[in-house]
Amino acid sequence: MALKGINAYRKGSLKEDIANADPHKLTLMLMQGALDRVAYAKGAMERKDYVAKSEFLSRVTAILINLRDTLDLDVGGEVAQNMFALYDYMIEKISEGHVRNDLSMLDEVISLLTPIRDAWVQIPEAAKQEAYAAQREKRQAV
Repeated sequence: MALKGINAYRKGSLKEDIANADPHKLTLMLMQGALDRVAYAKGAMERKDYVAKSEFLSRVTAILINLRDTLDLDVGGEVAQNMFALYDYMIEKISEGHVRNDLSMLDEVISLLTPIRDAWVQIPEAAKQEAYAAQREKRQAV
């Protein structure tokens, strides 16, 4: 019974975090959420809980698709195009790992996404503010 209360609190807290988050924080939350769900899926795969594995990997795929589809390929140039291809690759590996029950494919996704998340954490505040300003200017020009 207490677990339900804790989970309800976490959901409420998460909704509040999302409502108050800037784009940088939202992206970080998505990356961390994807990493967490890959880990949960690995555990489910090891326990042969295929329903849970499927649910977690579906969520990972949805997060990676969202991260991929929010890239601005016009502004981001080659870096954005490379990230788009990398997210596509990770989505493919998640699908293959799901079908084959292959933990190594899930580990590969973790090994690719973790440094991206770690680099995202290291972005200086000044660079974030500069990006937000450029984004506002772009919206005003349209």
